[in-house]
Amino acid sequence: MAKVQMLMPDDFLEKLSKLGQKTDEITKEVLKAGGEVALAKVKSNLDAVIGRGLTRDSRSTGELQSALGVSPPLLDRNGNYNVKIGFAENRTDGESNAKIANIIEYGKHGQPARPFLARAKRQAKKPCEAAMKEKFEEELKKL
Repeated sequence: MAKVQMLMPDDFLEKLSKLGQKTDEITKEVLKAGGEVALAKVKSNLDAVIGRGLTRDSRSTGELQSALGVSPPLLDRNGNYNVKIGFAENRTDGESNAKIANIIEYGKHGQPARPFLARAKRQAKKPCEAAMKEKFEEELKKL
């Protein structure tokens, strides 16, 4: 039977050992940084599609844009931390913000799709990763 031994780079091992008890705290801070970058991209894309390319006057009240937000980092049942970007519910007109966002994203009969979420996901991936790496390095320097 073959045996393989892999050695981790010393600088990487040193960074891991510095984390120690602060792993969860640092993870939350890193996810917040990435979530804020993604939220900004979703907001800008939503603002770009609301009221654009319509044959009628826009009926936008601004409630959808103001309901957009990012959750705090939460632990899921698998032990992973996640942040979610989404819409708070309970509009004043009784409609669901998720329904309105879904109609804008995918369209409906007589209303073409104006995707903003899928586009934001693609556009925010690299900036989010960069922001999270930067925040991680910043947190490591504090230790």
